[in-house]
Amino acid sequence: MKHLLYTIAAASLMLVPQLAAAAQPPRLVVQIVVSSMRADDLDRYADHFGDDGFLRLVHGGTRYCGSRYDYQQTSTPVSLATLTTGAQPSTHGVIGLRWRDYVENSVVELVRSQKGITPENLFAPTVGEALATESPESRIVTVAAEPESAVVMAGHAGHAYWMEPLRCNWTTSGWYDPQLPEWIQQFNREGFNLNYIDTEWKTLLERDAYRNTRRFDIVPQPQSREERRAKHTPCLHLDNNLDRMLYTPAGNSAVLGFAKLVVAHYGLGNDTTPDLLNICLDAPRHIAEAYGPESVEVEDMYYRLDRELADFLTFIEAQAGEENILVVLTSDHGTSASYDAGREPRDRFNLRQFEVIINSFLNVRYGVGKWLLEYEDKCIYLDHNLIYERGLDLADVQDEVATFAMQFRGVSHALSATAMRTSYFGSGYARRMQNSFYPRRSGDVILNFQPGWIEERDRCRSSSGSMYGYDTEVPLLFYGAGIADQTVERDVDMICVAPTLTSLLGVRKPAAAEGTPLPEIVSHD
Repeated sequence: MKHLLYTIAAASLMLVPQLAAAAQPPRLVVQIVVSSMRADDLDRYADHFGDDGFLRLVHGGTRYCGSRYDYQQTSTPVSLATLTTGAQPSTHGVIGLRWRDYVENSVVELVRSQKGITPENLFAPTVGEALATESPESRIVTVAAEPESAVVMAGHAGHAYWMEPLRCNWTTSGWYDPQLPEWIQQFNREGFNLNYIDTEWKTLLERDAYRNTRRFDIVPQPQSREERRAKHTPCLHLDNNLDRMLYTPAGNSAVLGFAKLVVAHYGLGNDTTPDLLNICLDAPRHIAEAYGPESVEVEDMYYRLDRELADFLTFIEAQAGEENILVVLTSDHGTSASYDAGREPRDRFNLRQFEVIINSFLNVRYGVGKWLLEYEDKCIYLDHNLIYERGLDLADVQDEVATFAMQFRGVSHALSATAMRTSYFGSGYARRMQNSFYPRRSGDVILNFQPGWIEERDRCRSSSGSMYGYDTEVPLLFYGAGIADQTVERDVDMICVAPTLTSLLGVRKPAAAEGTPLPEIVSHD
């Protein structure tokens, strides 16, 4: 009997370190956002993916097939804020890249001001901020091609780096670092980023291997307008180095290449203190917008990204060990079908014409004046000062504009700010519009377009920013650090990603987070 008890006790002691190890947070969490990646892209292009890129995550981790954003304004800054705060836009307050200050009738930029590029307009704490608060020794770094993506993902924590437009050098702002680190300055001096755009973008595979049928010419080196006309090619006119980064796969190569240097120089994952690396790949969004999701360009970009992702995953596993790394891969939104993908191009929403007609309507209704300050991201901003000067009721004016806006082709719904503030919409389109509404920043009237409708803009065949499945449904993969190999079919709100990550990191979830940790991930041990 004593021998049996001794054996049990010895076995228990042997289990203690194993249990303790399982409870340890991952040494490095890497969050990768592939902008504009649709939920079904992983399956659509799987036949030409290698085993070590996207499919390494699909087959070696947990895949959620019902992950989606539960609001209307599925644009990049809005959804990145949702991913990193765990809150709906109605709580985290990011409604777009810019909005109007009703008091001064002035434009407010999300991350740009006279002070430079800062996170001062972001007030909902991010995963990085939650980690920095409880684990000050943790290293937190965010990398993206564009400053808006980098700043929104980083929030007020750690280091954030992005490309400047002239030479595509890596830079930051004084808010994050008083001075750019010397190793980055040296990297910039040697012009490494420019190497990515020195070569012509040609298809990786033979042309008949591609599934997509819209065969635009792959983007060449810079051409004059005369050369493009002579070739009868619809290629984009890429004005500068940053264009050539964002509208070709070079942008993905540069961001992932720099991310590897960040891992090495900051020693991410090298000790038991958990670190966080955020990566936003902005180029896929620009390529999808310019060429459309049906294009060879988008398909080729994914095949190239798959190979670069394989190289990046192999690198970070070699740096910190597969068992010490957690990778989450997702997207900020999907994208619509191209407006010209059918036999006949569909109409697009002419926002400038819309502004003129709305202001003319208000002139007839209430007298001459500049009633409409601006239309931005499906928000109509009215001049409150003028409305009050004329002795008008703001709610009445908002309602009249909403009713009038419904007469425009392409508009399916229009709700006033007063209705958003004073009513609770528990289901349907109005709930998703209300989830996107933040009273201090959103417009007086918010529009929703009919399925497939997008705004008419340069370089824009396809776009995001709707409540429909092609925009709201995104991939969501967790891999590494003991994550089970499984496929989860149930619906998942993307506000659950941030609290899941903080739970794995062993810290409290961000203060404004509304989601709950995903049980398939946090219960894996």
